[in-house]
Amino acid sequence: MMREAILDFPKQFEYQPKVENTKKLKKYSKFVVCGMGGSHLAADLVPAWDLSYDVIVHRNYGLPAISETDLKKRLIILSSYSGNTEEVLSAYREAKKKKLNIAIITVGGQLLKIAKKEKLPYVEIPDTDIQPRMALGFALIGLMKLMKMENGIRELHKLAKSLDVKKIENQGKLLAKKLENTVPIIYASQKNEVIAYNWKIKFNETGKIPSFYNLLPELNHNEMTGFDVKDTTRNLSDKFYFIFLLDKSDHKQIQKRMIVTERLYKERSLKTISLNLEGQLFEKIFNSLILADWIAYYTAGMYGLQSEKVPMVEEFKKMI
Repeated sequence: MMREAILDFPKQFEYQPKVENTKKLKKYSKFVVCGMGGSHLAADLVPAWDLSYDVIVHRNYGLPAISETDLKKRLIILSSYSGNTEEVLSAYREAKKKKLNIAIITVGGQLLKIAKKEKLPYVEIPDTDIQPRMALGFALIGLMKLMKMENGIRELHKLAKSLDVKKIENQGKLLAKKLENTVPIIYASQKNEVIAYNWKIKFNETGKIPSFYNLLPELNHNEMTGFDVKDTTRNLSDKFYFIFLLDKSDHKQIQKRMIVTERLYKERSLKTISLNLEGQLFEKIFNSLILADWIAYYTAGMYGLQSEKVPMVEEFKKMI
C-alpha cells in the first residue's frame, strides 16, 4: 500500500477541490491552521509560496496565545485528516465559544459532521485510504483553496506531470542501504526547515526509526560542538548519519557553512552525505520529499518492518 501511495502521489496534484458554504468564506490574509501530525504539514508549506500570508500553525489543544483582537482578524482553519483529532476538536470548541471565523478541511469524522451541521465553509478531501502524511498534495491544494491562493494551486497542478516518482526510486533504495544501521540527522537552512522536518517525520513514521533534524546557521553555535569527537565519545557519534540538504538559493554564507560543517564532520570520521535541492519552488520541495519517501520505505523493508501503519500511535490513543 505504501509503495502504491508513493507511486500515485503526483496524481494528487490533479485534484480540483470544492469549497462548500462559500458565502461564509471571506478573503483573508491572516490565518490560524490547527492540525496535528500529517494534518499540519500543508500549512507549513504555505509561507514558502507567499510570505504575504500570515499563517500561524497551531499544534496543540485550544488556540494559540494571541490577542482576541488578532484572532478575530484571522480565519481559523481546522485541519484533521480523520476529522477526529482531539486537539483540533478542542480548537473548534474554543473558536466557536469566541465566535471566530472557522473553516474546515478533512476527509470525514466529527469535523465533517460539524461543518455540515453548522454550515461552515469546508473542503472534503478525497478518502483514498492512505496515511495523512501521504495526502500532502490533496491537503495543500485544499488548504490553498480555502485561503483563495489560486496562483499557488495552478503551480501545484503542474506537478501532476513534472514529478517523476519512478525515476527517484532507485536513488532512494541506494541511499536506504547506505544509511543502514544508522540514525539519520537532517541538516538544512532555516528557509528549508519544512523540508528537513518532513524528512525526519518520514524516517519516523514510514521507516520506523529514530531521526532528528537541525538548521543552519544555529547549529554551528551549539549542536556542532557535540560532534567534536574524542576517543571517549566515539561510540556515541558512530550511530549517526548526517544528511546535508544543499540549496543554491540559500544565503551564500549558509552555503559556505554547509560545506565547512560537512568538512569538519568528515575530518572527525563522521558519516555524511550532501543532497542538492533542485528545481522551481514546489518541484524542489516535492522531489526532495518523494526521495525521502523512498528512502524511508526501503529502510522499513531492510528492518523487516511495516512501512504504512503507525501502531504505536494507535496504542497511545487507546491509552489516553
